[in-house]
Amino acid sequence: MSSRAILPYQATKSNMDLIEGFYEDCKLKGMTPETIRRYKSSILIFNDFLTQRGTSLIDVDKGALKDFLAYLRQVRKVKQNTIENYFSALSSLYEFLEFEEYMLKNPVLAVRKRFVRSYKKGKGSNSDRKLIPVEEMKILINSILDTRDKAIITLLAKTGIRRGELISIDVDDIDWVENSITLKPKAKRSNRTVFFDDETARLLKKWIKLRERREPKTNALFIGETGTRLNRNGCYIAVTKHAQRVGLHDSDSDKMEDHFSPHCCRHWFTTHLRRAGMTREFIQELRGDRRKDAIDIYDHIDKEELREAYLAHIPQLGI
Repeated sequence: MSSRAILPYQATKSNMDLIEGFYEDCKLKGMTPETIRRYKSSILIFNDFLTQRGTSLIDVDKGALKDFLAYLRQVRKVKQNTIENYFSALSSLYEFLEFEEYMLKNPVLAVRKRFVRSYKKGKGSNSDRKLIPVEEMKILINSILDTRDKAIITLLAKTGIRRGELISIDVDDIDWVENSITLKPKAKRSNRTVFFDDETARLLKKWIKLRERREPKTNALFIGETGTRLNRNGCYIAVTKHAQRVGLHDSDSDKMEDHFSPHCCRHWFTTHLRRAGMTREFIQELRGDRRKDAIDIYDHIDKEELREAYLAHIPQLGI
């Protein structure tokens, strides 16, 4: 049975009309701009694939989806994690089309379950991410000659912030008196204040002096070659190219544990603070994790106490 609903007004809707409607639905659901951006990228590639076949979005069945999966694997040479991202976006798109009654059912679900989802225990969890010892982080950071890239990896490791949070930092967000940064508001983050130590402060100051020579066109802390704000891909490359050079990152591997990405620095930050003896509540506060238990809202953490605990537990890297 076809998954398409027979509705008279469908003939007036092009693929792009449906896709634009989906984008608006994503915004209405409160999705982050970054999630919408990733969905757009995947869906537009899928739409190009359908256009070459002369297929409408609402005529897609499991055969078309299997062909697209083969195209991703055999023609575009896409890795498993990226394929999962493609089908996550497509599943959301067809969930929207089903809700709006363009489709009788979402055709992606069965294909995704049978061919795409990984059933490896713990897949996607932090336990699969590469975790390096403090000594290897020292080797990585101190092997980097480029001051900007060195500052990027150091700040990621010493604060545990996410890639999107790092590239959003402006120079004016830094408080040099207490060595802290006020991050931009993000849906995933509660506490917006992060601290850094003297090692990081010296490196950031050195980078800011060099930054001015590049005639920046923005107040962003980290900029690219053109003087504009560093983007997500630029941050990713700044980390992985150096990690690959010292043998910590294998771009050709499909295994998560063979990759050292910006998010591995957040994993490193969390794990080594815990191993150094910092309390779980303080680590959650530094990470900006939202409190899950109702009683947590009454557990206020003093800012100065948090800063002192951070400085006492953050690993030193000999920078």
